[in-house]
Amino acid sequence: MMATSGKDACGLNGEEPSVSLTSNKSLVNGATTEASALSKPQNGGGTGAERFAFSPEPTIEDIRRMQAQFTDERDWNQFHQPRNLLLAMVGEVGEVSELFQWRGEVAEGLPDWTEAEREHLAQELSDVLIYLVELAEKCRVNLPQAVLRKMALNRLKYPANKVHGSAKKYTEYKD
Repeated sequence: MMATSGKDACGLNGEEPSVSLTSNKSLVNGATTEASALSKPQNGGGTGAERFAFSPEPTIEDIRRMQAQFTDERDWNQFHQPRNLLLAMVGEVGEVSELFQWRGEVAEGLPDWTEAEREHLAQELSDVLIYLVELAEKCRVNLPQAVLRKMALNRLKYPANKVHGSAKKYTEYKD
């Protein structure tokens, strides 16, 4: 489990991070949901009228700064080298996997999960994200820019008109 507490995980100066929500959004488990029906399901589909969206805060940079402050206050940088962070992250991914183990397929939105199970998942996914962001920092990888480059490559490897509705790997497609 990641060594952070809810008290230490608040805003940069100890205050709670603020989240602005418009009237058509609600906060669910730290994320916003929009109460507008979609014409096409996105990001894994789903048939519900609500589309999931992350809250605008904290940003990845905010998370990086919060974790850097947390680590500095505890003099843990001596332990937070890339290899150690990677292994810690893999351990946290294992903890996420345990939450899904033996459940079979799980419906989007986790309708059969209790609030306690959802919160446990949120904590474990947060641990994975925190380690990922810190690993990227230590390796000097600008994650938002890397995502943009990777998405551009994925668009080239998986043109929508060729791959629509198929789960084949890009090497399996013929022109």
